[in-house]
Amino acid sequence: MKALVLTEANSLPIYQDAVDPIPTEGEVIVDIKAAALNHRDVFVTQGKYSNIRFPIILGSDGAGICDGKEVVIYPALNWGDDPRFQGKSFEILGLPRNGTLAEKIAVPANHVFPKPAHLTWPEAAALPLAGLTAYRALFTKGRCKAGDKVLITGIGGGVALFALQFAKAVGAEVWVNSSSDEKIERAIGLGATGGANYKTPDWNKQLEAAGGFDIVIDGAGGEGFGTVLKLCKSGARVVSYGGTIGMVPNFSPQILFWKQLEVLGSTMGTAEEFAALLDFVASHQIHSVVDQVFTLQDGAQAFQRMDVGGQFGKIVLAI
Repeated sequence: MKALVLTEANSLPIYQDAVDPIPTEGEVIVDIKAAALNHRDVFVTQGKYSNIRFPIILGSDGAGICDGKEVVIYPALNWGDDPRFQGKSFEILGLPRNGTLAEKIAVPANHVFPKPAHLTWPEAAALPLAGLTAYRALFTKGRCKAGDKVLITGIGGGVALFALQFAKAVGAEVWVNSSSDEKIERAIGLGATGGANYKTPDWNKQLEAAGGFDIVIDGAGGEGFGTVLKLCKSGARVVSYGGTIGMVPNFSPQILFWKQLEVLGSTMGTAEEFAALLDFVASHQIHSVVDQVFTLQDGAQAFQRMDVGGQFGKIVLAI
């Protein structure tokens, strides 16, 4: 089969021949029709994960054909027995186990789920990791409901866009921030009420027009994290699913305890949440936001686009 194979750190994966996967007991083969990238994939190529092995086929997101049926792949392996958090054996498909950026993959049989019929192959491939992360952060941890005011940081990324779509689907009011005015405008086109460019000095004051937030969905961390706490209503839930900007400096616990805020961490989700995600997407007829579709052969260009960070939505590889 053909695959994108990473052979060394600080390099791009190479389109080349790879050994066909051989399923072990309890596994099935999925013929991949489309796969999507995540920041995780780019970070692995940059050597920012521990225990990276070479060669490795990256990719956590995939959709394809299994036993004649259209399926999407649940990418969280070995979640464990407690739905509140993943166990010590938890892995994400694509490292250390070979991932979806290939023509075929072997996965546990209970990790393939029926593809929502209204989704195209690229839309289906875009859904698993980012959609599951957004679903758990917004609903399981954030307890989002109709009428809530939600702030989503870093709009344009896959998780943030799914969170916007999901929150709007249940009747929440959504505000966003971004370093790009264009991305903010596109988010408003998807239903956001307003937004602010965090590169401007008074971006937090622009968001004060919302009147305070019940929920914050944040994947950035960094200096802005303390600022969004100030924008929260008392009793708000602040859910962190990532830290692309880095550590939080000058954190003041006074805001935390005086407003009685809940700061919650969230990573991926359980198989039950994945099934609920697929039902939610199907019932609300939600379409994944796809930025650009590349061929598997042009996969290195897809990695370069994600590294630059200019995408709005998911970057997908058609296979």
